[in-house]
Amino acid sequence: MAGTTPDTAPRTLQSIPPLHLRLFPNQEWSLLLVLLFECVIFSITGNNFLTTSNGFEIVRLSVEIGLLALALTPVIITGGIDLSVGSMMGLSAVVLGGLWHDAHLPLPLAALATLLLGILGGGLNAILIAYLNLPPLIVTLGTFSLYRGLAEGLTRGLETYRGFPDEFLFLGQGYLGGIVPPQLFVLLIAIIGIWWWLHRSIYGRTLYAIGFSAEGARYAGVPVARRLLWVYVVSGLISSLAALIYVAHLGQAKSDAGTGYELMAITAVVLGGTSIYGGRGTVMGTVLGLFALIILQNGLRLSGQPAELAGILTGVLLLSTILIDRYAHRRAARPVTAVSQSILSEDLEVKNSHVAILSAVIIAAALIVAGSNWMLVRSLQPVGGVSTIATANNTTPTNTSRKLTVAVMPKAKGDPYFASCRQGAEEAAKELGIELLWDGPTDLDPAKQNEVVEAWITRGVDAIAVSVSNREGISTVLRKARQKGIKVLTWDADAERDARDFFINQATPQGIGYTLVDEAARMMNGSGEFAVITGSLSAANQNEWIKHIKARLAEKYPNLKLVGIQPSDDDRDRAATETQNIMKTNPNVKLIMGISAPAVPGAAEAVKQSGRKDVKVMGLSLPSLCKSFVHEGVIESVILWNTLDLGYLVVQSSKAVNDGSLKVGVQELSAGRKGKVAVQGDEVILGAPFIFNKGNIDQFNF
Repeated sequence: MAGTTPDTAPRTLQSIPPLHLRLFPNQEWSLLLVLLFECVIFSITGNNFLTTSNGFEIVRLSVEIGLLALALTPVIITGGIDLSVGSMMGLSAVVLGGLWHDAHLPLPLAALATLLLGILGGGLNAILIAYLNLPPLIVTLGTFSLYRGLAEGLTRGLETYRGFPDEFLFLGQGYLGGIVPPQLFVLLIAIIGIWWWLHRSIYGRTLYAIGFSAEGARYAGVPVARRLLWVYVVSGLISSLAALIYVAHLGQAKSDAGTGYELMAITAVVLGGTSIYGGRGTVMGTVLGLFALIILQNGLRLSGQPAELAGILTGVLLLSTILIDRYAHRRAARPVTAVSQSILSEDLEVKNSHVAILSAVIIAAALIVAGSNWMLVRSLQPVGGVSTIATANNTTPTNTSRKLTVAVMPKAKGDPYFASCRQGAEEAAKELGIELLWDGPTDLDPAKQNEVVEAWITRGVDAIAVSVSNREGISTVLRKARQKGIKVLTWDADAERDARDFFINQATPQGIGYTLVDEAARMMNGSGEFAVITGSLSAANQNEWIKHIKARLAEKYPNLKLVGIQPSDDDRDRAATETQNIMKTNPNVKLIMGISAPAVPGAAEAVKQSGRKDVKVMGLSLPSLCKSFVHEGVIESVILWNTLDLGYLVVQSSKAVNDGSLKVGVQELSAGRKGKVAVQGDEVILGAPFIFNKGNIDQFNF
């Protein structure tokens, strides 16, 4: 045809792209280089990185995010977005648990109904986007909140479904032949299915046309609305499938399942070369982007590097890949006419500049998070303190043999309570001349705890000590660690007894619950209404304290009434919001009892701003967080233990378990500067709770 160019002419034998462009249409080869570079670096710096078991572990960690990324690939190719996939996971998880546990449906039937729910949820997105022509970003942002809100409403923010049968849990926790995770086959089937749908079917090819120009596709006779309908329905279906894997992996179904997963999945898709403006992308690119992220996280853990570094490097990786992509496309683009070249250059400039800005924001945010955590730890560390990653690097023991490696995990690294514990742990590590690894999630996602423990097992540490967020979920992986010969301890909150050797107990749950109620009764003269602000509704230790709080009320204080229990997610601002809500809905409440470190000052701030002089605040927290409120009279008392001593005792006990001086039957343990501490069966007891008040709180600086 006259006037045609190589870019616009019909495909002929002469116009078929060369092999390398057919294999890597979006320069996916750059991600192959990134993966190779990561493997080389982590094989040098990480322990046991290049092992078969770690390879399968990387695959296992990729499944839930991978399924969501595969679901989002065709969505983004059409020029759309689905921000609701993570929330659909949460809703599907609690519906599965409710149908099985409360409605007593057989688990296979409950799972089938859960998949149907995903289809319905995706269908709602599709109708609003495809048939009502509403913007995908706005629609899925709305259903993002809707589905998560429904999940929290169905469970009242309290219910967590547990006790799933072993046959179901095997899907997420088991290994075929002791090494191959069964969910690998689910991921493979999804990869092959989406690949065939996108790249080998006429249906899939029309999705690229829609993403390039929806109006042009309509003029070409493509039923755009019908195509988009199925794209979003499949996205919802796969999100529910990911929820089934997630529940089987953790052993529990709760409303916050999948929180933040949508962002990781979108990152994997964009990293793999799929244009956020539509019309371009491959399944292979998504898979490569997924593994680039997961290998990065896994390798950093095996190298003993801080988890915050993963966020920084993810941003750098995304930005670098986009720059390579931009350069390659500019080299490949051949000028046709002045007008077409202008349009092409403008389009490329806008698209990549927007994504580059987004990447820069990600990097800046990651630097802020990493810097704030580093400064928090440094602020609690004495002059001449030890390394925050591997304490033993600053020691000079005379023994040249391999140092004992103790890995300690808090519930959340950014919590000041655990930052204070870390200081004591590092003190003990320096004193004993051992290597200390301190790592864990930056939020309260229990799935992240499992991932860190798996990495420590692969690394081959000598002892693991975990402050448990999810008793059932983490017990399976802790049992695996014990089977590998690793000594396992828990602290602050316990796992199942057969999943650990010893529990380092800051105080007995009964002692804590009773002390809290007794102090509240003293402040309220034995009568009135009060409410509890907890950290997480799934935190085993806090739920145990609540059980004893209720028991003490029934036993001794019939005139005290507990009117509500609200979670704060260990976030000070949310604790303040929940306190404000409690005071509005329960105007007769006279006391707010916080039982997590940020909850107490958060509640105090809300009471102070309300001007309610008749409402007092007390609970479990750090003296440093509450000191100003204590002197102002908003907080009357803080109940806790010495958190530095708790971290110190965790490391001392880990060393003692490894050398055999701490074993069942021993009644006391010699623990450095702590002297002799009591051992009761398989628990090491730090001591009784301590009450901080206006008269003594200035004596403490943690």
